[in-house]
Amino acid sequence: MALNISMERLQQDLDKYAEFGRDANGGMTRPSFCPADFEVREIFVRQLEAMGLTVTIDGAANIWGTLKGNGQKQGALVIGSHLDTVPNGGKYDGALGVLLAKEIIRTIMDHKVSLDHDLEIVSFTAEEPNDFNLSTMGSRCFTGKLSPDHLKEVTDSQGYRLAEAFLQAGGGLDKFPEMKTLQKDKKAYIELHIEQGKRLAANNMPVASVDKIVGIYRDKITVIGEANHSGTTMMEHRCDALTAAAELILMAENAARNDEGDTVCTVGKLDVIPNAANIIPGKVEFILEVRGETREDIRRVVAAIKQAWKNVESKRQIQIKEQNILDQAPVRLDEEVVALIEQAASDRNAPFLRLASMAGHDASHMADICKAAMIFVKSPNGKSHCPEEYSTWEDIEIAGNVMLDAVLKADRHLG
Repeated sequence: MALNISMERLQQDLDKYAEFGRDANGGMTRPSFCPADFEVREIFVRQLEAMGLTVTIDGAANIWGTLKGNGQKQGALVIGSHLDTVPNGGKYDGALGVLLAKEIIRTIMDHKVSLDHDLEIVSFTAEEPNDFNLSTMGSRCFTGKLSPDHLKEVTDSQGYRLAEAFLQAGGGLDKFPEMKTLQKDKKAYIELHIEQGKRLAANNMPVASVDKIVGIYRDKITVIGEANHSGTTMMEHRCDALTAAAELILMAENAARNDEGDTVCTVGKLDVIPNAANIIPGKVEFILEVRGETREDIRRVVAAIKQAWKNVESKRQIQIKEQNILDQAPVRLDEEVVALIEQAASDRNAPFLRLASMAGHDASHMADICKAAMIFVKSPNGKSHCPEEYSTWEDIEIAGNVMLDAVLKADRHLG
């Protein structure tokens, strides 16, 4: 007889966690290391301990809970996602993947299912872009892509040191060497996430298997002009950093629009200095992001953008400085685990698609150390990173039970 998750428990969990970081605009604002994040971390750890799981917090403050298997097979199956949010985001992005993973473990425990592997749940730190300019931070740290030497001097915009944030959350740079040991027993990672787009909705499908994740490239661009009085400085005498930045941003948009691929370009973070109504902006910082299914797609668009920018400095008498802060390669996920997910969907008579993820996820880094795959739940309105983000309970239940079955299949079939 097929097992089924408890939607009542899952709904209660989602509603409870959504109380932390609720903002005045109706969304969730819970970046890693904010007060609401620390509250949620404490609740999550207490719940895992109450379930009888062994809880570990690693150097990057990722939270792990382990359900021991019967010892017949070596290695651990890992399920989870992240609990942080973007500013004014929704309650499903990340949290659904973590809380559904917890519900899957509770269902397995309720039915006294003996697993051949250990089963672990993880909540990764700082998956979302944040004030430290390090997205998918926790999974990148865990898989060895961010070292203590790289991180020890990192601060946020207020001068708060990342090293201190790790310590406050139960981690610490001195615990990073332990993560290399913890890596070794990870056999497979499955992450469930809302789709955040309209492809499933357009095809009236509740669920998708995900076999690849696009690459993400980000540059921090600094435009240096000359601050001056907004009234006494004539137009021909201005070196306005903001109008120059606006031109650069439009050029970047045009380069992506004119490219033949499905590559996308975004500037979503902009800091204007000194940011006063009566001062011509003297400096602007913004993040240029390009995403594509192949490195060649990304590099082609980035090159087109930089070529378009070449004459702006002399024309506007400003200076452009570029600093790469992320160059994440596209990732192909594990075909065997993807096939197990699709078999689980077929066994449940759940219609499904196979999709590439246009968003970055922790699975892209876990794929470097173990077999990894993802499951998407339909986003009916295609919205995410906003308060309107949602998935129906019906679709969540279908996807959750598909994931439960996929975990059980992985336990049996992965040698």
